[in-house]
Amino acid sequence: MSHPPIDQQITFLYTRDLARSARFYEEVLGLPLALDQGGCRIYRVSAGGYVGICQRTDAPEQPAGVILTLVTPAVDEWCEHLRAHGVVLEKEPAVNPDYGIYHCFLRDPNGYLVEIQRFLDLAWDAS
Repeated sequence: MSHPPIDQQITFLYTRDLARSARFYEEVLGLPLALDQGGCRIYRVSAGGYVGICQRTDAPEQPAGVILTLVTPAVDEWCEHLRAHGVVLEKEPAVNPDYGIYHCFLRDPNGYLVEIQRFLDLAWDAS
């Protein structure tokens, strides 16, 4: 039995300061704005992947349990780019043999954990 198609994916994160978050996602990460809904800005991460940043007065001050993972073969280049923009890495690039990845971690202005990673496992289907 087949299922209906899914064409795109959006992860929504909440912020208390949309302007500050917009600067990070637009200027530091360079993500193109796909849609501005006023209190919510949606950025294109890849062909079918998006991240939405929404202003909420009840946004968590210290978000936990969420990792926004950006997959790229250029982990080291991203780390250099982030450092050049004053971003302090929470974890320097390293191989994680348990998951077969090479990755680093940082925090966005809201405290969300952002991971930049490359899969080392050849079984990963990047299509």
